[in-house]
Amino acid sequence: MKTNPGKLINTALWLSVLTIVYNIAEGLVSIFFGLSDDTLALLGFGIDSFVEVISGAGILHMVIRMKRSGEEFHDRFERNALRITGYSFFLLAVGLIFGSIINITQGNNPDTTIPGILISVFSIGTMWFLMRAKLKTGKKLGSEAIIADAMCTRTCFYLSVILLISSGLYEIFRIGYFDIAGSLGIAWFAFREGKEALEKAAGKTSCSCGTDGCH
Repeated sequence: MKTNPGKLINTALWLSVLTIVYNIAEGLVSIFFGLSDDTLALLGFGIDSFVEVISGAGILHMVIRMKRSGEEFHDRFERNALRITGYSFFLLAVGLIFGSIINITQGNNPDTTIPGILISVFSIGTMWFLMRAKLKTGKKLGSEAIIADAMCTRTCFYLSVILLISSGLYEIFRIGYFDIAGSLGIAWFAFREGKEALEKAAGKTSCSCGTDGCH
C-alpha cells in the first residue's frame, strides 16, 4: 500500500501537539506534588517536562513548515528554541545538584513519594507510545528530525524509569538518599540533553538526545 506523505505529516503534527499538551499537564502535577511533598526528584522531573515543552514547540513549528513547504532544516525560530532548551537544561542540572547538596547537609526527606510512583508509571506508558509512534512516522517519512524527536521521547521514558525506581525505593525503605539519587540521575540526563540541544542549534548534529544515530 502506497504511503501518503500528507497523512504522515498530519500524524507527526498531532503527535507533536500531544507531546506538548502532555508535558504541560505532567509538569504542573509533578511540580505541585514535588513542592508539597518535598520530593526533589519529582520537582526536577516536573521542571524537565516544561523544558521539553520549549523543545516541543520547535518541533511543532518544524512539522507545520514541513506540511506547508516540505522543508525540514532548522530555521531561526527552531534554533532559538533549541538554545533556550539547552541553557534551561543546564540550569535545571545545576539546580538539582545544589538541591541535592542542601538536602544531604540538612537531612531533608520527602513526606511521601507515592505521587512520583503514580506519575512515573503513567509517563512510562505515554512516552513509550509517543516514542514508537514518532519513530514509525519518521521512518516512513524519511525524516531524521522526527526520528531524532522520537529519541528525545525515549530519553523522557528513561527519566520516568529513574523517577519510578527512586520513588519506589524511597517509599519502601524511607532512605532519603534514594530521592537524591533520582534527582542526580535526572540532572545527568538534563545536562546531556542541554549539551545536545546546543549542538543541534549550532548544526553540529541532526540526531540528539543520546541516540546512537538515526536508524
